Amino acid sequence: MATLSISDLYTPALFLFALVLFYQYVLYPVVLSPLSKIPSAHWSCSVSPAWILWARFKSRENRTLQTAHGQHGPIVRIGPNELSVNNVEAVKTIYQGGFDKHKWYSLFDNYGVPCMFSSAQSKHHSLRKRMVSHVYSKSYINGSPALRLQACSILNTQLLPLLARSVARAQQPHGIDVHSLFCGVAMDFISAYCFGVRRCARFVRDRAYREHWLALYTTRTGYGFFAQELPRLSTALRRVGVHLTPGWVTAANRELEAWCKERSDATMRVLEAERTGGVSSVDTADDPVVVRALLAGIDKEEQTSGAASPLYATTIQQRALSVASEILDHVLAGQETTGVALTYLSHQLSQSPALQRDLRDELLTLTPSMKLDADGRAAHPDSKQLDSLPLLHAVVMETVRRYSPAGGPAPRVTPSPSCRIGPYEVPGGVRVAASVYNLHRNSAVFPDPEKWDHTRWLHAGSSVDDGDEKMTDVNRHFWGFSSGGRMCLGSNFAMHAMKLVIAAIYSNYTSYIVDDDGIEPTDAYTGHPKSNSLYLRFERVV
Repeated sequence: MATLSISDLYTPALFLFALVLFYQYVLYPVVLSPLSKIPSAHWSCSVSPAWILWARFKSRENRTLQTAHGQHGPIVRIGPNELSVNNVEAVKTIYQGGFDKHKWYSLFDNYGVPCMFSSAQSKHHSLRKRMVSHVYSKSYINGSPALRLQACSILNTQLLPLLARSVARAQQPHGIDVHSLFCGVAMDFISAYCFGVRRCARFVRDRAYREHWLALYTTRTGYGFFAQELPRLSTALRRVGVHLTPGWVTAANRELEAWCKERSDATMRVLEAERTGGVSSVDTADDPVVVRALLAGIDKEEQTSGAASPLYATTIQQRALSVASEILDHVLAGQETTGVALTYLSHQLSQSPALQRDLRDELLTLTPSMKLDADGRAAHPDSKQLDSLPLLHAVVMETVRRYSPAGGPAPRVTPSPSCRIGPYEVPGGVRVAASVYNLHRNSAVFPDPEKWDHTRWLHAGSSVDDGDEKMTDVNRHFWGFSSGGRMCLGSNFAMHAMKLVIAAIYSNYTSYIVDDDGIEPTDAYTGHPKSNSLYLRFERVV
């Protein structure tokens, strides 16, 4: 009677195991998956994510995807379970269709607590957004007494005096690193709106700490690859003592978190004192508009839903950490994107004295204008009038289009069981993303897309109807702040701050380039000048 050896049992088992692996990792993704019908950016994309992971690791994802879409069309497979899209119809399906965020965003949890930006599920996001969205609406921003006073304080006690000092003979050769300065201005604006002027960053005034803080932030943003793209590998190696993210990056994150937590806790104490009979700061420069709204929203959610709220375990039970997490996201995003946009806008204006003159002529039509008075102060213009200036709007919009401060892919996850994106049926659980960088380089809508051309945003064409049609198409393809329910919460605030800062400067000064080496933008989720600097010289217009 024949007997079975161990090898006789192992051989079929190994063969079956190999067959399962072949089916799961080769046959299904290459031939049987619905994604196999979608053009691949690279021959390996159907079986491995290595191609796109390498592009991300080398910080060239945006340009790599631009090439892929140019070769293969608007919907491209870039991994076994990942797609990139590059047309407005697909964007509408994904971003206005309520697709949940990918786990990639979990890196943006602060203090171990989710914020609005990092919330994966749409329900959690909408509850958090509801708490503060009203204070970021255009109507609220245009009519906010607190924001008006905060802006006047920052411009008249910090920014404009600094520019006035820079033109003094003693300050020759008059070069200012405006990239650092504008990031500081942006931080002062958003931190004042969140905490009140008394507890804002004051980065314009304190250059030394501003430079230290920006160095910490650069460290934070430069080392997220492994945690975001290979979280399982990163976690497994960390358990055996191998840290793919350097310890000094973690230390930088902790310092940034502590900086925000200190201000957040102080603001909460002030508001608690107001509740118990203290002097109210409502509608003053010290009004912490965002923190006040956030706390009121948390109170309302607790009263309405209590322990049944999806946010009970985080936002309600960990109130102080949740407020700090939310505000840290607001101030980090607000300072970088606005600061970068102001840097590139001032760089473009500095190359064209004629455009500066045209812009100044338009700015001086404001009532009141922002021309400095005898005391060196600028009046705050009517916000609606400021927003309606066509040339100012055009130069801001074109800068956001061309330089896309937050230009990288914004990943979402397709819903189960499947959905239709363009002509393709896509199963649930697929990572899919569009990017501002690529959508803004559609040459059919933006001819010569690499060129900064503000006239795209001014009415053009041989007739009014023709011009309106072109403007509609241009606006429809603008995605600088994303779209749908999860578009950038601070878009109105950012546009208002940028227009106000540019109006204050160019109503009174002409700028010239001193040193723009390294002005080329990095290829990253949030781009910035490679040198992290731009030196301009200012001259007072008499």
